[in-house]
Amino acid sequence: MPTEKLTFTGHGGDTLAARLDLPNGPHLATALFAHCFTCSKDITAARRIAARLSSMGIAVLRFDFTGLGHSEGEFENTSFTSNVDDLIAADRALAARGMPPSLLIGHSLGGAAALKAAPMLTGIKAVVTIGAPFDPGHVTHHFAQAIPEIEDQGVAEVDLGGRPFRIGKAFVEDISAANLKAAIGNLGAALLVLHAPRDATVGIANASDIFMAAKHPKSFVTLDNADHLMTGAKDAEYAADMIAVWSKRYLELAESEPRAATPEGILRVSEADVDGFLQDIQSGPHHLLADEPAKHGGSNKGLSPYGLVSAGLGACTSMTIRMYARRKGWPLTGVSVDITHAKEHAADAADPGAKVDHFERLVRLEGDLSKDQRDRLLEIADKCPVHRTLERSSTITTHLA
Repeated sequence: MPTEKLTFTGHGGDTLAARLDLPNGPHLATALFAHCFTCSKDITAARRIAARLSSMGIAVLRFDFTGLGHSEGEFENTSFTSNVDDLIAADRALAARGMPPSLLIGHSLGGAAALKAAPMLTGIKAVVTIGAPFDPGHVTHHFAQAIPEIEDQGVAEVDLGGRPFRIGKAFVEDISAANLKAAIGNLGAALLVLHAPRDATVGIANASDIFMAAKHPKSFVTLDNADHLMTGAKDAEYAADMIAVWSKRYLELAESEPRAATPEGILRVSEADVDGFLQDIQSGPHHLLADEPAKHGGSNKGLSPYGLVSAGLGACTSMTIRMYARRKGWPLTGVSVDITHAKEHAADAADPGAKVDHFERLVRLEGDLSKDQRDRLLEIADKCPVHRTLERSSTITTHLA
């Protein structure tokens, strides 16, 4: 996916750093992502979710809140309210680019900020929270031992995830007073709550409170054994898939038209997991996954490359048989095709060790067909365009983008 670095002005006039993940194909909608407390826009979960959504035509803006990551400003001068204001500023920045967001996603405290901001943003049709607290003041347990010093001195340095942060008194007072119940009740958008039952940082009861406070339409999906930050690749991918499938219902994405010069459209394959072999395949409005079995280092979440080739042969065979029977008016009531693929030694090759690809087809025909009709339909199977492509040599031209 193409990623554009950009900046915009935050709530207090500081320059905030952002990444805009853009679709390779047509831009159908825009999402705004709010990261977790003291995290950054580049956290693994945010990157994976952005990649999945952009593959289906949804651009995603993820940014660093004031004082975090690559954004300007002092973290000790921020608050929960300022985070909400930064989200509103991000929404305005996208609108100014002609890309107003319709999907709002928030992780942990970013989820609480998303719930608070959503009623103030006119174009939001769907909101997703991931491990979000119902009470934003919940985050103070991360530095509870420092609260007496913060109240006495006005600020204190605390260790959060192995990194030092200065927490100000205004932050503690603001977040302790924050209440989301009214905002959730007046969300004005569909809600998806994602939460792990064993989340040790933000308990599952928070998800229940958020869900009960919201009006329909609302949905809840459990993240099973995921940790709070969703550091596991499979957990982040699962959350990304849930958001992608669910959001289509509420964003009313228009199906992209095939490009004029390519009647069958462009099929794009993008790497979905740099640690394995999972591939995201997009062709117009259609999406599927390719992978390798676990024994070959993959995660077995999709057909293998040769499995996809076999699927093309099987589908083309079935379609070709159906078209012929339909044209002839024959009583064919069903077709199924089993495909097996193997590498076999070539009997007529000059090199005795040479191997060729061998595809074996088993065609099942249902219906009151005569023997002549069945024999003819078997012959027609060989007329399938994919069959012909595989039988004759092909040329492949490759260029760098």
